[in-house]
Amino acid sequence: MKITSVALISIGFVLHITAIPFAVANKSMSVEERLTLLENRLQQAETRASTAEQQNRELKAQIQQTQQLSKETQQATANLDERTKAIEINTPDDNGYFELHGYARSGMMTNQHAKHSQGGPFMTPAGQTGGAVGRLGNEPDTYVEVYLEKKQRLENGATTRFMTMIADQQKSYNDWTADSSTLNVSQVFAEIASLPSFTGPFKDTTLWAGKRVDRDNFETPWLDSKIVALNGTGGGIYDIRWSDNLRSNFSLIGRSFGDVDIVNNDIQNYILTANNYYGPVQFLFSGMKAKDNDERKTPNGINVYNAADKGYTTMLGYTGNSFYGLAAGETRSAISWGQGLGAEVKNIGSDPALLQDAKTVRLNSYGMVKLNNTWDFAPSLLAQYSADRYAKGDDYRWITLNGRFMQNITENFALAYETTWQYMDLDPNGYQDYQKVHGNYYKLTFAPTFRPNDISAFFTRPEIRLFATWMDWDKDLDNYSPNDTLGQYGFTSGGQWSFGIQMETFF
Repeated sequence: MKITSVALISIGFVLHITAIPFAVANKSMSVEERLTLLENRLQQAETRASTAEQQNRELKAQIQQTQQLSKETQQATANLDERTKAIEINTPDDNGYFELHGYARSGMMTNQHAKHSQGGPFMTPAGQTGGAVGRLGNEPDTYVEVYLEKKQRLENGATTRFMTMIADQQKSYNDWTADSSTLNVSQVFAEIASLPSFTGPFKDTTLWAGKRVDRDNFETPWLDSKIVALNGTGGGIYDIRWSDNLRSNFSLIGRSFGDVDIVNNDIQNYILTANNYYGPVQFLFSGMKAKDNDERKTPNGINVYNAADKGYTTMLGYTGNSFYGLAAGETRSAISWGQGLGAEVKNIGSDPALLQDAKTVRLNSYGMVKLNNTWDFAPSLLAQYSADRYAKGDDYRWITLNGRFMQNITENFALAYETTWQYMDLDPNGYQDYQKVHGNYYKLTFAPTFRPNDISAFFTRPEIRLFATWMDWDKDLDNYSPNDTLGQYGFTSGGQWSFGIQMETFF
């Protein structure tokens, strides 16, 4: 029997501490019994020696793991230092610098008959009042936004920023598309911030003026639907800090509704907004006034009666740092209420056709959660009730449930799945010859997706997707209007397939 050096040391130690008692206590024992007892003790000593060797091997493995972790930590620290240096390079200096940002999506989509397929998040009859459905595999357009910014930090510590945004959207697949272009300069504004003479609650505020999309707009990404959008031309102030947890934004903006024949002038809707944040809670209030809106004429020359000339919108929102308190993740929820001109609670102050008695309540909620190392899940809920909106006695009710799953196969490849259900009960009460309808809409999308890395399951860009989408809806929805999407020739209930390829990016 082979005995290691550790075993020999152990055996020697055992013999040393047991030799005298063994000799004294066993004078009457036979030689065979003594040898048997000694062999048992030798086996016990060898067992303890083997255990000691195993513990020694485990200790060496732990030391190796610790050394490897130390190397990885040093590498991560080095990478962080490199990223920090890159960020510091972009810090505003006395000479200022330019930034280029953008968002774009573009793709081809066809149906099972090799014809151009209908689509879009607002394609259902509920879309007329903001009822969006899932956007994955449902976007037949090309859309692009380009942001140009000039920033500068002055010697006194103040900063300046100028930004302009150019956007275009169309459905043509051609390369030269000037005839169908909707090219637009949608933002042009200037900011000044960190003014050294501002103290107290105004110390770190930002002043702005011009034409812009409000800085704190936000949306449900998978429905391409704003939760709140405050856009127009005017001015305001951001980040008045009343305390460590309480801050406020204030703005006054204008929007144009169109010509009033009797005065030959644009109708302006002026919107005063207070947007307040207390920790994760947000409370927004917008009041608005549009003089002479009730004297406006429709495009076909008909006088508008009982159109609203004032209104208000309120919103209570909450941003959570967990998935509805059930798991690690994030959520964002909001409930909105509007009256009169404020009954358009998403694009605040943008709808001139609302009646004075119009009222709307809307609920938005979405979340993101990592289910395991492979699957991520992002559900969305969007629901709205609106009454006396465009005609006295009208009634619009709808709800959308959407879920997007990401199955992460490798760092550069994932499978995306999206399912949508929308129920709508719409009674326009004769407004523009729309018909009373109710029913369900369904959509399923499967999209193999390529990406440069897996930094974020839902927001890594650019992405290149192949997709197959199936959608169907109740036959009654084909009758809402001859001019909307559902019910068009070749696009009726009974099941529709779409196939395509799309890229999406932002930076």
